[in-house]
Amino acid sequence: MTLIDSLGKQAKAAAPLIAAASTTQKNRALQHLAQELEAQAQHILAVNAQDMQAAGEKGLDAALAERLELNPKRIESMIDGVRQIAALPDPIGEIAAMKTNAKRLQVGRMRVPLGVIGIIYESRPNVSIDAAALCLKSGNAVILRGGSEALNTNLVLQDCIERSLQAAGLPIAAVQMIKDSDRRHVQDLLQAADYVDVLIPRGGKGLVKLVSEQARMPVIKHLDGICHIYVDKAADMDKALRIVDNGKTYRYGICGATETLLVHQDIAAVFLPSIAEIFVSKGVEIRACEQTCQLLPQAKSAVEEDWRSEYLAPIISVKIVADIDSAIAHIEAYGSHHTDAIVTENLAAAQQFLRQVDSASVMLNTPTCFADGYEYGLGAEIGISTDKIHWRGPVGLEGLTSQKFIIISDGITR
Repeated sequence: MTLIDSLGKQAKAAAPLIAAASTTQKNRALQHLAQELEAQAQHILAVNAQDMQAAGEKGLDAALAERLELNPKRIESMIDGVRQIAALPDPIGEIAAMKTNAKRLQVGRMRVPLGVIGIIYESRPNVSIDAAALCLKSGNAVILRGGSEALNTNLVLQDCIERSLQAAGLPIAAVQMIKDSDRRHVQDLLQAADYVDVLIPRGGKGLVKLVSEQARMPVIKHLDGICHIYVDKAADMDKALRIVDNGKTYRYGICGATETLLVHQDIAAVFLPSIAEIFVSKGVEIRACEQTCQLLPQAKSAVEEDWRSEYLAPIISVKIVADIDSAIAHIEAYGSHHTDAIVTENLAAAQQFLRQVDSASVMLNTPTCFADGYEYGLGAEIGISTDKIHWRGPVGLEGLTSQKFIIISDGITR
């Protein structure tokens, strides 16, 4: 029997127990988890520092290292996220759209857990807490497989999770972690369709591609975060500068970071020098179309691949477009259907952009870095889905559930 067989059987046995757990019991576990994280914060930071040092010695990619690092603010965000989830309504058992049809049947739909969820992720130890909390509140069992670079941090977090489950009288097998870094466990997990109902990969393109191609169960995923901001001719210039700056420089390594800036030709000569000054002051490299390079001597000429790049770094591609239709066409051709935004004071332009851009999140006068379950009020997220079936956007409580039909009658026969 493999390790995954053992974990899978335990998860399968725990799934109906966690699905039947009361809201009070689940919230008790979450509140205890928040307290555990507060009490263990210094220990978590110390262990994470050891992981960071080891990652540095191994030459871990800068974007992954940025995601690996914890600090007091990030731990506080984890704690806030757990408490937000505890405060959210419990979706399980909720019955919606109950109607009586012509046959005198009452037909509605009840929200139910997905079952056992497998989550494979890189670097971000906060995913351990987000995933545990969301799966717990949504009545799912979960098997976690974090990256080897975060193993020690994740083990400390898993101890906090297990103590919280025990304190609430819930089975600790409801949240299990693969506690060694042997890569064969990933392959075994991808094949474990007898135990795992859904897989969620959270990491780089290589990981997501591997899971998408080899998993024997449904996958909720996104490959890239090639996010755009389009500054329309009717934009408020001061507002646009704040939004574009924040969208790009808030954090370079997140999937909601702005990677391409599109600017209407009518305002390019005014707007671009101002935003370029901000970017240069923050060390952001500009790769631009020919028109933009004529306006910005500090810009480098963009190549075709730049428009398709998720940099996850202080680099941005910039293009001047003729109109909103050209901006939308560029986003459709080069975007990843993750998050795209328009900055405008024109209602018709805003409505056109919001309606026609086919992305999981489409924003008006908002930086793309807000593409995050915590910021959306979901408490946290397990990931962001760019799929069109089952769920799109940040995957929070509702995204980890399905529905079944509920039919009620007074004994009528067909």
